[in-house]
Amino acid sequence: MSNDLVDAQVSPTGQFDILSKYEIHKLSDESRGPQYQIFRNCSLAVLNSGGYLDDGKELLEKYSDFNISVIPTERSVKLQVRNAPASAFVDGKMIRGVAEHLFSVLRDIIYVNSEITGDPRYDLVSARGVTDAVFHILRNADTFDRSRSPRLVVCWGGHSISSEEYDYTKKVGYELALRHLDICTGCGPGAMKGPMKGATIGHAKQRDRRGQYIGISEPGIIAAEAPNPIVNQLVIMPDIEKRLEAFVRTGHGIIVFPGGAGTAEEILYLLGILLHEENRQQPFPVIFTGPASASDYFIRIDQFIGSTLGEAARSRYQIIIDDPAEVARQMAAGIEAVRQYRKESGDAYYFNWQLKVSTEFQRPFVPTHANMRSLALHKNQEPYLLAANLRRAFSGIVSGNVKDEGIRNVEKNGPYELHGDPTLMRSMDTLLESFAKQQRMKLPGKQYIPCYRINAE
Repeated sequence: MSNDLVDAQVSPTGQFDILSKYEIHKLSDESRGPQYQIFRNCSLAVLNSGGYLDDGKELLEKYSDFNISVIPTERSVKLQVRNAPASAFVDGKMIRGVAEHLFSVLRDIIYVNSEITGDPRYDLVSARGVTDAVFHILRNADTFDRSRSPRLVVCWGGHSISSEEYDYTKKVGYELALRHLDICTGCGPGAMKGPMKGATIGHAKQRDRRGQYIGISEPGIIAAEAPNPIVNQLVIMPDIEKRLEAFVRTGHGIIVFPGGAGTAEEILYLLGILLHEENRQQPFPVIFTGPASASDYFIRIDQFIGSTLGEAARSRYQIIIDDPAEVARQMAAGIEAVRQYRKESGDAYYFNWQLKVSTEFQRPFVPTHANMRSLALHKNQEPYLLAANLRRAFSGIVSGNVKDEGIRNVEKNGPYELHGDPTLMRSMDTLLESFAKQQRMKLPGKQYIPCYRINAE
């Protein structure tokens, strides 16, 4: 066995400590069922946390002999891993945080497969049914706390950012925690780790022992954004659409740091929802921020939003450059407005039931070449619908950049082709070119080969 590979058995933590015989055998059987490959790939990503691979295909090829299985015991289950990355272990024992994340993967993949998918109680075609499924996955992961006032800030941004941008995200996280605010991110490195790292110091200074560091991922992206060690509650949603809905339902405000195509996808999703008529009166603080060196990034994003979605979309966010304390002050004030609104309307603090998320934002988008080519990228539609289609376009680009299936698809069939209104497509091309020039599409040092081709009609 190679020195950088380890075989081990891992004992459970948390809700796996006490299981019935039925649950034990169900977990054992389900773990080798149709979802096993997803379970295996997500587990490998967790074990590779802290590694430098942001390419799902490359990670799977490097650890092609990795194997994981569920072993039933009298009271619970254990996980047997073979040929696992040695970085997940210290002196032959798995790091506790990694083990917790590993069992979170087991919990969520098996729960979705056995309790959500195919269950007639969840109508995954209707908007209400999808929202119910998102709620139950989050509740099963024990992320809700009815005793907490609104204090959860979702932070989005790139997993591959400069050291200056990373340090800035830490400062923002620190300022948020000094104001007793918690952090939820996509759980990976870069702009997802920085706010959590800063917040740990802020919470410690305030002697706030209730700090939440929630990480929400999904199987297709987890290899590029493996959970960072600060995450103390990890949730694996079944697809990107349910992941995004989980962010906006549980978060009380959103901060966007510099990123690439994935961050643009998240921004378009959020703005599309906020542009819906039923959500226009609902308070939801959104702040774009970064150090002074990132100002051009946000200028480009702001120009793109203005040229595609219009002034109504631009009115839904603030841009604050190089001022972490002001970011935190504005976010705290915005969340207080959210608290008052939820209190007056009777909505839950821990899950935003009143937010309208239409099916256009819930329906899983599979980025095949045909689907990418047929996207409706024109302005002859409601702005929120255009945002939904632009979101799908950027989702496909993310897939072609970092997801195993997407990378293989592009290698086999060539770049994705995007067609649309000339003005809109030029705006999109300009934005994507700026991402590539700033090395925001892949890790620095790697040559970026576009997985897309833009055609103006």
